[in-house]
Amino acid sequence: MGKTQIDLNGKTILVTGSPGFIGANLSLRLLREMNGGTVVSLDNMNDYYDPGLKEYRLGLIEKAAESSPVRHVFVRGSIADKALVESVFEEYRPAVVVNLAAQAGVRYSIDHPDVYIESNLIGFYNILEACRNHPVEHLVYASSSSVYGGNKKVPFSVEDKVDNPVSLYAATKKSNELLAHSYAKLYSIPCTGLRFFTVYGPAGRPDMFYFSATKKLAAGETIKIFNFGNCKRDFTYVDDIVEGVYRVMQGAPEKLTGEDGLPLPPYAVYNIGGGTPENLLDYIAALQEELVRAKILPADYDFEAHRELVPMQPGDVPVTYADASALERDYGFRPMIGIREGLRRFAEWYKEYYKA
Repeated sequence: MGKTQIDLNGKTILVTGSPGFIGANLSLRLLREMNGGTVVSLDNMNDYYDPGLKEYRLGLIEKAAESSPVRHVFVRGSIADKALVESVFEEYRPAVVVNLAAQAGVRYSIDHPDVYIESNLIGFYNILEACRNHPVEHLVYASSSSVYGGNKKVPFSVEDKVDNPVSLYAATKKSNELLAHSYAKLYSIPCTGLRFFTVYGPAGRPDMFYFSATKKLAAGETIKIFNFGNCKRDFTYVDDIVEGVYRVMQGAPEKLTGEDGLPLPPYAVYNIGGGTPENLLDYIAALQEELVRAKILPADYDFEAHRELVPMQPGDVPVTYADASALERDYGFRPMIGIREGLRRFAEWYKEYYKA
């Protein structure tokens, strides 16, 4: 699909979920790269995990803005608040919208379904309606590798059918893709969905395995390894995710007319993943070695005594494996940072942040 090039400089960019893990790193990248314009951050700073970590990331953004030619504005509120979303679009007129605000987590969706409907469905609908009512050059939104469910064919391609989600979280992300496609078709809103594959790195989400395992090991507790360790994950370091998002923002799906004379939906979906799934036990071994290297754990730490192999959790899948060839074809980028380098950076950050 052809792309319409977008120069971000001097534009207003709305990043929802900006004090979140990916949103914060993207906002920092925009403040570094753009030579003018405005980055508007929108988030409700909920307590799904430690709000102090979100405040920490927001502090990094505000500090970076002090020396950036780009203005930064933070709006505290929920994308499920339609009046608030409309007022943000009315006041700031964003040219590019990156919707990263969502309730994350597969397991959490089993016990707390309401928050997923509110944020991931109602909230995303509000974003689409605002894009419909205001001129937006490109809407980029977060989908997830979870949409592939229990697909047996690997690697996962964006051409694969994704009609069998195994969690409510996955179902809401697939719904986002369907909603975006309909709005792209009806109102010619250029929309690009990005299926993220197991994102990790410094100042990440504490509910993610590498982070929660580190906290438990540092406290002398036992970690649970699901499916008895028989899992493979396409772990993607956050800088690779941000690089992909940044490039995609600058290339919107082209507005074209079909053979019937009617507009074609300016719509695309891409995987962002390393394409090198790691065995979970190998990933844990690398994590443990980096925690020892960073002196978070002692060199003689008994790992075998602090891990328990348990069955698969409901909603989880045994393998995630990205075919990112379409991203490489259209944007010249493929994630490159390996787990050793990524986990080392995380361990060093963890030691500094928690003074371990």
